[in-house]
Amino acid sequence: MAFGMSGHLLPQVVAKQNNPTKRCCSTPNFAATYNVEQQESFWSKVLPLAVAVSLVAPLSSSAIPSLNSSKSSPLAPTTPFSQSKNMATGLEYGKIRPCPSVNPSCVSTNPQSSSSAFPLIISQNSTGNAIMQLQDAILKTQKNAKIQVIEDIPNGKYLQAEVDGGFGRDVLEFLVKGNSVAYRAMATKVTYIYPFTTAFGDSKGQEERMKNIAEELGWYAPSLDSMD
Repeated sequence: MAFGMSGHLLPQVVAKQNNPTKRCCSTPNFAATYNVEQQESFWSKVLPLAVAVSLVAPLSSSAIPSLNSSKSSPLAPTTPFSQSKNMATGLEYGKIRPCPSVNPSCVSTNPQSSSSAFPLIISQNSTGNAIMQLQDAILKTQKNAKIQVIEDIPNGKYLQAEVDGGFGRDVLEFLVKGNSVAYRAMATKVTYIYPFTTAFGDSKGQEERMKNIAEELGWYAPSLDSMD
């Protein structure tokens, strides 16, 4: 009878000893679940902050090239031909401009010009308005002449005209101050013969044109030949 009770109680004792084992085994699952929930909570707070920082922070200059970057595509190289397409006219600092280095069909009284000349000298016997006399002489001696500009400047007057040239239109510019007349006569079209990069032409045609205008006016046109 005692053995029967002992045999009946033994499983209960064993069962009680098994309960702690079950609790021990279930503890890691609870810790793992807690850790996962804690990590999810952590990343749910960190990720929005990281995204916000990435949106606010400036991008690296190496990632997206700046429009003002010095490493932008270089400008096209300047050639004599491209320079001849953009030749400035008008006074420069109140003076007649020199001839462009790329334009041989030009003469100017500016001493910095490669093809330079002396200013015209108005005759002492000349009467009337010098700028109007100059305008009349241009219209009389030049083909298809058109007066483009006549304007007052400090202590003088400026006149610009267009006339027919050898390969297009030429520009004549005059600066009248007192009895001295500075000028520039220049072809607006520069001709190049392929494959050479040297422009075709010279200043003789422009020098002859200015000589004819001076003779029509009766003004003195100094030259190196006349000083010999």
